[in-house]
Amino acid sequence: MTAAPAEKTTLPARLLELAASRPRDVGVRWKQFGKWQEFTWAAYASRVAGIAAGLRDLGVGPGTRVAIHAENRPEWIFTDLAVQGLGGVSVGIYPTSPAAEVEYVLADASVEVLVTEDEEQLDKVLAVRDRLLALQHIIVIDPRGVRSPDVLTFADVADREDVLDAYAASVAELDPSATAILVYTSGTTGPPKGAMISHANLVAAGQSFVTSLPAGPSDELLSYLPLCHVAERLLSVMDALWAGATVNFGEGGESFPHDLRDVQPTVFLGVPRVWEKMMAGVEIRMADASWLKRVTYRACVSAGRRISVRRMRGSLSLVDRAVLGVCWLLVFRSLREKLGMARVRVPLSGAAPIAPQVLEWLWAIGIQVREGYGQTENTAICTLNPATDVRLGTVGVASPSVEVRIAADGEILTRSAGVFQGYLNITSSPVDDEGWLHTGDIGTLDDDGYLRITDRKKDIIITAGGKNISPSEIENLLKVSPYIREAIVIGDRRKYVTALIGIELETVGDWATRRDLPYTTYADLSGKPEVFALIRNVVHAANRQLAQVEHVKRFCLLDKELDHEDGELTATQKVKRTAIARRFATQIEEMYR
Repeated sequence: MTAAPAEKTTLPARLLELAASRPRDVGVRWKQFGKWQEFTWAAYASRVAGIAAGLRDLGVGPGTRVAIHAENRPEWIFTDLAVQGLGGVSVGIYPTSPAAEVEYVLADASVEVLVTEDEEQLDKVLAVRDRLLALQHIIVIDPRGVRSPDVLTFADVADREDVLDAYAASVAELDPSATAILVYTSGTTGPPKGAMISHANLVAAGQSFVTSLPAGPSDELLSYLPLCHVAERLLSVMDALWAGATVNFGEGGESFPHDLRDVQPTVFLGVPRVWEKMMAGVEIRMADASWLKRVTYRACVSAGRRISVRRMRGSLSLVDRAVLGVCWLLVFRSLREKLGMARVRVPLSGAAPIAPQVLEWLWAIGIQVREGYGQTENTAICTLNPATDVRLGTVGVASPSVEVRIAADGEILTRSAGVFQGYLNITSSPVDDEGWLHTGDIGTLDDDGYLRITDRKKDIIITAGGKNISPSEIENLLKVSPYIREAIVIGDRRKYVTALIGIELETVGDWATRRDLPYTTYADLSGKPEVFALIRNVVHAANRQLAQVEHVKRFCLLDKELDHEDGELTATQKVKRTAIARRFATQIEEMYR
C-alpha cells in the first residue's frame, strides 16, 4: 500500500508523491560486485519509511541530529530522507575525514545518532567516543569484522514493514521553515562551520536547478562526489527527487571510469579535477596512438574548436553540421563512449573554478559543458550558463528566482529562497538585514547579466608594489597542463610571484617511462632535473598568457602529494593555504632569496 503524499513543501513529501504516481519506475540503481540492482520509487519510499521507523524507536524526532559517515550508496540518501521525514536534522561527514575531524563535527553538531559505513569508519569514532557526550547510538551499515557490543547494525534498525503510513503522517507535520540538514563547509581558513539549511531551502534549490537545466524523469545521474558536499546533495537528492530522475551508485574509487561507462549519465556534474583528468588522459593516450589516429584526432579537435564558438551561440551552419558529423563518426563517438559521456545532455562544471582551455577542449569534442556557481550558503543555486548562449570564462546568469549584484568592494551578493539560515553555534552571519548573502567571492557582472568570478576575497594577493593579483587565475592556467596536479601561487606582500607545484604522478610517470627515465617514488620523480625542466616549460608557456606582474618568476616542485589527512587539503580537495604556508615555509623562503 502506498500512502497518500503530503503537500510538496519538503523533499520527503516529494518522495511520497513519486512513490504514489510512479511506483514501478526506477528511482535508484546500485552496483555491487559488478551487478546492478534496482529500487523502484515505491521500494525507495518503503525503504526510507522502514529506516525512519527504526530511528523513531531510538528516539529520533524533531530537532534530533543524526550523522551519516559513509561513501556514496543508497543507504546514505535513504537515511538522509528518513531523518528529514521525522523532523530531525541530517549531518553528513566526509568518508575521508580522520578521527579528529569526525570528532569535531559530531561534537559541534551535538549528534545523538551516528550511521557509519563499516569497521574502518567505526574505528574512527570509537577512538574518540569517550569525549562525545551527546552520542547515544551508533549504527553500522556493513558490520563485517565489527566486534563492538554497543553497536547496532543497519538491518536491526531498517528492517521494518507496513510503516509507510506512519512515515507519511510524520512528513505531513513537517515545518518547511525548520532546519533539515547541516552541511559543514570545507574549512580552508579555519574549522568547518555547520551551515543550517531548511526544508524550504532544499525545495527551492531543486525547483530552481531543475528548471535551469532542465531535467526530467528520463534523466540518469551518477552519484560519485561526497554526498555531504552540497553539490552532490543538489544532484543526487534535491534535483533527482524534483525531476523524478534515476540516481545510479557505482562502486566508486578506481571503478569510477567504469561506472561512468556503465551508466552513460544524461546529467553529469564534474568538478574541474574530473574534467582535467579526462582531457589529460586522452592527450596521453593519443601520444601513444598510431600516426593516422593522432592526425585524425588533432584535425577533428581543431575543427571542433573552431565550430564550438558558433555552437555556444546556437548558430551552426550546414557545413558546420557536416564537419561535426564526420568527426563524430571518425573520433568523437568512440571517444565520448569511452569517457562515459556518450549520452550526456547536460554536462556541468562547478564547485571550483575551471580553466577556459579545458572547457574549450570539451566543447571541441562535443561535450557542451556549462559552468555554474553556487555555495553551501545558498544551497548551491546562484548562476548557470544558459544552454543557448554559453560564454566561457563566466559562470552564467542568475538562475530562476535568484538575484545577483556586486557590492562596492567587488564582492558578489546573492539573494534567493535558497539562502541558508546561518551557521550553527555562530552568531555572526554572512546574510545582511535585507537578505543578501555576502559570498566572500570577488567578481563582475557584464551588461547581459553574466557573472565572472575573479577569486575569493580573502585569497587576493597584493604584491609589495601594490598590485592586486588573482592567484586562482594563474593556478588554473598552470593546471591545464596534464603534468601539473596542484599549483599554489605565493606573492602576498612579496616582490614577485612564485608557485609551489605538485606534479601529476600518472602522467609525469608515463612521460618519464617513455624517455627511459627511471624513478622509484613520487619524491624521486619530482626531484629529477628533467622533470623540473618539463615543468619549467609549462610555467614559461603560462607566463606568456599573463601580465608581467603576474609572471611566476620562480617555482618549487613539491616532494609529496598533498593530503587531506596531513591537513594540507580539505575533504573537498581544496588547498588549505595557511597550512601549506607553514608546511613548506622553507621552500617558499628559498624562492625569495
